[in-house]
Amino acid sequence: MTCRPLTTTATAFATAAALLLTACGGGDDPASGDTDRASSGSISPPPAVSESSTAPGVERPVIKLPSSFQLSFEDWTSSDPVKQAVLNDGKEQLRAGYEAIIENDPESKNRAFYDTKNGFLQSRQWIRIYTDKNLTVIGKLPVFDSKVTLAKDKAAASLSYCTDESKASTKNRKTGEVKGNPAGTDPEVLYVISMGKSAQGVWQAVSARSERGGCAR
Repeated sequence: MTCRPLTTTATAFATAAALLLTACGGGDDPASGDTDRASSGSISPPPAVSESSTAPGVERPVIKLPSSFQLSFEDWTSSDPVKQAVLNDGKEQLRAGYEAIIENDPESKNRAFYDTKNGFLQSRQWIRIYTDKNLTVIGKLPVFDSKVTLAKDKAAASLSYCTDESKASTKNRKTGEVKGNPAGTDPEVLYVISMGKSAQGVWQAVSARSERGGCAR
């Protein structure tokens, strides 16, 4: 599963996540290059709000993925309630991106919920890499080795994680053609997601970068 990133001036973004599967922010053919998420320009996080790990009164969308695409999260926990809140919303942000691809919906409201305004403009660009080519995603994609670093005011955070693309592929909706990464491609990709806490207490993706082969295991 492959997709080349755009240059940073193109501000491609795909949180949270990159593979032809992992949330990759790029504009080239997803079947002809590395599956990396492009880094995005710096964006200021939302104003500081309460440090509570939950957002009372905020109804989060229900993200649904079919059995044909299994996105699993390993050891996605923290003893720190604020870090756990970042993990919870970061997980759903990534799931919402794949839901949008599978449902052929670049305007996904579920994805937009977990992105800042600029973040969603970039996410939509990533999603359309697939929808414009009539592609969906199938297989298994483990997400592992998560780490959260909080800003001093706890209104911004960095979420990093790795994905293993070895059992994930893209599938053409019309022809049924299935493609994975080219032989010799490192299947593991490291992602670093910049996140900001909204006034409603939701952790949203602001920008992201990726590095194929940057995972430890």
